[in-house]
Amino acid sequence: MSAMDRPAVDTDASQRLIENATEGMLGPNPFIGFRPQDITAAFRELAHQAVQHPAMVLEQEATLLRELIAILSGSSKLAAAPGDRRFADAAWQDNPLYRICLQTYLAWANSVTQFVDQSALEERTKQRVRFAASLLTDALAPTNTLLGNPAALRSTLASGGANLLAGLKNMVADMATNGAMPSQVDKSAFKLGENLALSKGAVVLKTPVLELIQYSPATDAVHARPHLIVPPQINKFYFFDLSPGRSIVEYLTQNQFQVFAISWRNPTAAERDWDMQTYVAAIREAVETITDITGSPDVVVHAACSGAMTATILAAVLAARREPLIHAMTLMVAVLGGNPDTQLGLFSTPEVVAAAKLETMRRGVLEGDEMSRVFAWMRPNDLIWSYWTNNYLMGNPPPAFDILYWNNDTTRLPAKFHSTLIDIFANDWLLNPGQFKMLGVPVDVSQIACDKFIVAGLTDHITPWRDGYRMARALGGNSEFVLSSGGHIQTLINPIRGAKGKYFVNPTLVARADDWLAQAKPVAGSWWEHWRAWLAARSGEMRPAPARLGNDRYPRGADAPGTYVSAG
Repeated sequence: MSAMDRPAVDTDASQRLIENATEGMLGPNPFIGFRPQDITAAFRELAHQAVQHPAMVLEQEATLLRELIAILSGSSKLAAAPGDRRFADAAWQDNPLYRICLQTYLAWANSVTQFVDQSALEERTKQRVRFAASLLTDALAPTNTLLGNPAALRSTLASGGANLLAGLKNMVADMATNGAMPSQVDKSAFKLGENLALSKGAVVLKTPVLELIQYSPATDAVHARPHLIVPPQINKFYFFDLSPGRSIVEYLTQNQFQVFAISWRNPTAAERDWDMQTYVAAIREAVETITDITGSPDVVVHAACSGAMTATILAAVLAARREPLIHAMTLMVAVLGGNPDTQLGLFSTPEVVAAAKLETMRRGVLEGDEMSRVFAWMRPNDLIWSYWTNNYLMGNPPPAFDILYWNNDTTRLPAKFHSTLIDIFANDWLLNPGQFKMLGVPVDVSQIACDKFIVAGLTDHITPWRDGYRMARALGGNSEFVLSSGGHIQTLINPIRGAKGKYFVNPTLVARADDWLAQAKPVAGSWWEHWRAWLAARSGEMRPAPARLGNDRYPRGADAPGTYVSAG
């Protein structure tokens, strides 16, 4: 199909798709996930309840029938939830047939939910069944069909079916290259070093585990104390150096900070025995390299997600050994323990934990794209069905968006490291002093006395902000807790220019997270500016920017973003 024949792309719809996905994106944390058999088991529980309690089934059927009669008579008050973008098209309100279709769907979905709520299931089982039922009701939404989607139907009539031909082409491509999942991003629109990861710099240390990148100064003078970025072990490090204007590396270098970043090597089954100690020791080697290059006795560390957990373990080891290599830390959208009340936590039964470990050990690695698929099914309306509609029914290409590209550029986790992460989350090892040992030292995070800046997201679904607050109170020393109004990804990529939303500050870490928020001061804009001032106070005196990258011991190597970032 030629470009002239292809349906025109609705840029507003594309932007809404991006916003939905960014808010719903769950990020790179390597949690346990759930298996198809877990969902099947939940449906069996639901069926068993129906057999055991036929009177409850009849009651729900009667309620549904009464609602259907009200719908047909025009007296039903059912309406889509505010913010449900599936039904934002005016036809759902203005067209009588579509309005009846919408209300019938809502009546049925409500009936399923009410049946689960009134069942005699144990509460955690009920939550698992409720989630499984939501997967079914979301999948059967009328908007996922051509006739049930007024926008797609209009496009079909206007283009003479060109959108459907384009959609079929998109579907065939996804079947062949994307594991039969709707593509979230136009991957052809991005290339590292051309429109992503553009900050100038070079590799100054290369080991079997990481490349350490030193970035070129952007100012004539810099703070003496250097900064090290520790990314998560799943997904690529260039999340911190996205497009210009949205890059944390760019923001830090433009504000007179010396910046280094770790780029993890993508492990294969041959590296199955890399464990937590492998990564903790690698971070320490990076820190020592930075102190050698810069002459600074210590560094400021910035770490996110699972990288924050790894960096915190190193900080606890250094604190126990009285080695002051870390002067201050930023911990971003991070937690140190699991939460059984999250969606993923609901499926973290002992059987699932054991099965997850066994499967990863069998393969040698946890594939990042497998975990991405699990995360997508946690929020299917945002991360699956909206793309189904866009790519297949509307015939549009997926959007070109840097964060979505990065989120689909996954890496792997070594089996031993993944197993340790599971145990840490399942057993709360890091929040119970002495239960976890690293490099022969019992880990006690309350000994970490350096200053810490901790940022969490109010609508973060994968690292809930209350768990981040719990972490802040568990750490020793002075901690500044900042709560952004965004989700997991929106919290991190929050540049000052064009910043949306707000953040909350409260210097007193009171006992209860909700009390902290109630007493917190809202501040419009991006937390980056607040962070910059906090960092400047802890980054030492000003001095001339270094004339070269690296030194004689650690000479300049490959240009940034390095070689590991492109390895498969």
